[in-house]
Amino acid sequence: MLLPLLRSHPLLHHAARLSSPRTRLLLRRDALPLPLARSPPHPPIRMAASSGSNASSPAPSPPPAAVVHKSKIRFCPACGSPTKLAIPDGDEKMRAICSSCGRVHYENPKMVVGCLVEHDNKVLLCRRKIEPAYGLWTLPAGYLEVGESTAEGASRETLEEACADVEIVSPFAQLDIPLIGQSYIIFRARLKTPNFSPGPESLECALFALDDIPFDSLAFSSIIVTLRMYTEDVKSGSIKFHYCTINKRLGASPSDLRSFDIDNHIAV
Repeated sequence: MLLPLLRSHPLLHHAARLSSPRTRLLLRRDALPLPLARSPPHPPIRMAASSGSNASSPAPSPPPAAVVHKSKIRFCPACGSPTKLAIPDGDEKMRAICSSCGRVHYENPKMVVGCLVEHDNKVLLCRRKIEPAYGLWTLPAGYLEVGESTAEGASRETLEEACADVEIVSPFAQLDIPLIGQSYIIFRARLKTPNFSPGPESLECALFALDDIPFDSLAFSSIIVTLRMYTEDVKSGSIKFHYCTINKRLGASPSDLRSFDIDNHIAV
C-alpha cells in the first residue's frame, strides 16, 4: 500500500517550494519551546515546552560558515597506498587520490532509516546499548543496506532493535544533516502484534505517551526534531510530511545536542 501513497503524496506537488527562502532558528537542548521554521502560508510551529520550563524562544542565529569537507580515506582501498588530498581535473572539491595508482575515491552521504511506531496513542522508543549515545533513548533506526528499499530498511531496523514486526503507514520526515554526511528518512508505522522486546543493540524498549517522551534523554538531534514535529502534529490534529536540514555545530559529534540549527523546514 506504500507505493500508491508515495505517488499521491502532496510533497511531489510542492517540490518547487524547496527553492523559496526559509527562516533559520537556533535550537538548544536546554531552551524549550523548540521552534521549527516554516514559511507562509503556514504559521510557524511552536514546540510545546516541557513541564515547568520558563525558557523563551531563542533568537535567529547568523548563517554558519562554509564547511570544507576533508576526506577520511587515508589509504587506497584498491592498492593500499597512501592517498593525498587534491582537486582532480574537472572537479571543484578536494578528493582522496591514490599516490600510486591515481584512483580518485569519493565519499557520499549515508542514508539512515527508521520507524516512528504508533500504538495506543503512544510511540515506541529504544534505549541504546551501544555507542554513540549509550543509555539514551531513540527511535529504532539505522543505516540502509544495499539491496533494500528505505521502507524495508526501516522495518528491518525496527525488528532488529525492538524485536517488533511493523507495518509501514506513511513517510513522516526526511532530515538532512550535511555536516556529518547523513540523511534520515523516518516512517510512521504500526505494530502488527503488540509484542516487542530489546534487541542486541537495545537496553530496553518502551511505549511512551506524548507528554512522557524523555526529551532530556534522547540520543540524537534528528530524533529530537522528529519527535517534536510529531508531537505538534498530533496535538494540532493534522499529521504532515516534514522536510528540513539540521545544521550541527562545527566539531559536534552525532550525539552532541548542545546546539543545532534548522533550515528549510517544509510541512505538507
